[in-house]
Amino acid sequence: MLTIGLTGGIASGKSTVSMEFEKLGAIVIDADQIARELIRPHEPLWREIIAYFGTEIQREDLTIDRFRLGEKVFADEAERAVLNKMIHPEIKREIDRRLKEIGKEHPDAVVLVDAALLIETGTFREMDKIIVVSASKRNQIERLMDRNSLSIEAAKCRIRAQMSLEEKRKYADYVINTDGSLEEIRKQVRRVHGKLMAIRAKGGVSSLCSHAPTRND
Repeated sequence: MLTIGLTGGIASGKSTVSMEFEKLGAIVIDADQIARELIRPHEPLWREIIAYFGTEIQREDLTIDRFRLGEKVFADEAERAVLNKMIHPEIKREIDRRLKEIGKEHPDAVVLVDAALLIETGTFREMDKIIVVSASKRNQIERLMDRNSLSIEAAKCRIRAQMSLEEKRKYADYVINTDGSLEEIRKQVRRVHGKLMAIRAKGGVSSLCSHAPTRND
């Protein structure tokens, strides 16, 4: 099994890239989707988050309003650290469980772990290869404003709250830029996918945990 970490900044286009890899046969583990499952009403993590951040982040159906929660944590680094400490160990446990299951059922699979904080949490060290999805800051801001109805200042605040794309690219084995058209993105995905298939054909890699912040496009 070849395990690929897919990461990037907020609104950099990770979801688009992961969907294109999925079309080519990769199995995708989406950390954000796992987070959504973990915070469903009455789940242990849901209770922990509500107990700390208050019922004002709930909707009428008791689900957590991620936009309201985001307003709280992106405006306060300490609060963001509290949330990350709550949620990321649980996400990591579920990712590990799924990887183990996939490894048993599909030992030759190429598995993409799509996680925004892959580098920040140190999980990148457990991946065979790292793909960083990159976009211009202007496009990130425009996408955030369109997607979440944020003001330009709120969008900039959320981008500043994360590790910069420049820094993330230092950890990349491959960089995919999403500033162009969908077809241009697909060409990049196909190119990287071809390289990963070549690695798998040779028997995969054996140097897990060897990633260091040195760029190799």
